[in-house]
Amino acid sequence: MRREFSAGGVLVRRMRGSWWLAAIRPGGRPEGVWALPKGNIGPGESPQATAVREVAEETGVESVSTGKLGDVRYVYSWGGERIFKIVSFYLLRYRRGRIGDLPEQFRHEVEEVRWLPLEEAPRLLSYKGEREMAEKALAVLNGEAL
Repeated sequence: MRREFSAGGVLVRRMRGSWWLAAIRPGGRPEGVWALPKGNIGPGESPQATAVREVAEETGVESVSTGKLGDVRYVYSWGGERIFKIVSFYLLRYRRGRIGDLPEQFRHEVEEVRWLPLEEAPRLLSYKGEREMAEKALAVLNGEAL
């Protein structure tokens, strides 16, 4: 079975006294499908650098990593081939930028970007592993041990 390695970010920002999370609706997905930004690790690139890069490409926002949250593992099929994938997720803090202000070359990848209340993210995100990463981010930000 082929293996793939990706990295992504739980990008958070404090606004109006609450924590918010940047979520994307990937291109070609129906309304209501919300995911975390992520992508393949480039040659010679660290997973953490990949997470920061992918978040910028898919949300339009610059961020800084505060550390790894964990890994999500799953198997999917593509063109009749089964692929084992590991995605490393990092907690990223907003630095600057405007959400949805995507570089032109990445607009085909993302249909929509928005801030979601972090407390509601475990209910709003579409994929189980990503919901768990949002829960871990909330725990870290609330000062709880993982």
